[in-house]
Amino acid sequence: MRCLGIDHGAKRIGLSFGDELGVATPLPALREMDEAKALEALGALIRQRRITELVVGWPLNMDDSVGPKAKEAERFAERLRGAFGLPVHLVDERLTSAEAESTIPKQKLRDLRSSGIIDSRAATLILQDFLNQRFPESAAPDV
Repeated sequence: MRCLGIDHGAKRIGLSFGDELGVATPLPALREMDEAKALEALGALIRQRRITELVVGWPLNMDDSVGPKAKEAERFAERLRGAFGLPVHLVDERLTSAEAESTIPKQKLRDLRSSGIIDSRAATLILQDFLNQRFPESAAPDV
């Protein structure tokens, strides 16, 4: 199993990689490209890393309802299924961006947001959650 974690956004797509070791690691985000170019770049990454499963963040509302952003993520997941023929898993991503930003000093947030680093950190949190569910024995113990 080789997974690509995806935090889909209008301007950037955060990315991460994980496998049966159960550890997600960030990859450089895709920035400022239209969907056709993004799918082309994702295809190259899928081939390069021999990805077998895609994990897409699903931004549900806090009340568990499916809002416009979650529907957008569902449509994107369907395009990925059609383009690459791989299993695509939707994973609840509520608050991952806030968690990804929480360790960054406020004065650096603007620059880091545009770089895609925060998006890839969010993708890493999304993928790690998926891996922890898939391999519960490798999940870090609660402290």
